[in-house]
Amino acid sequence: MVNTTQIRLYNNQLTGAVPPELYLLTNLEILRLDSNRLTGMIATEIGNLGMLEDLRLNNQTIFGPIPSELGNLVTLENLILN
Repeated sequence: MVNTTQIRLYNNQLTGAVPPELYLLTNLEILRLDSNRLTGMIATEIGNLGMLEDLRLNNQTIFGPIPSELGNLVTLENLILN
């Protein structure tokens, strides 16, 4: 699963925190978890996803500051967090 490049689990009524194992998928280009029921904070480990181009975490109950590690995602083209 280390070579996974896309995870699209939007609109699935997922609950709980974003699983920390996702931050180990360093080849991930697309991470869409929008329109679920996720809670908690965006972990600083998000900065490990250096290949990420599309990150969507909108329509959640995620709280707290946006991690500065998002600045490490130099290939990021699409970011939706509302």
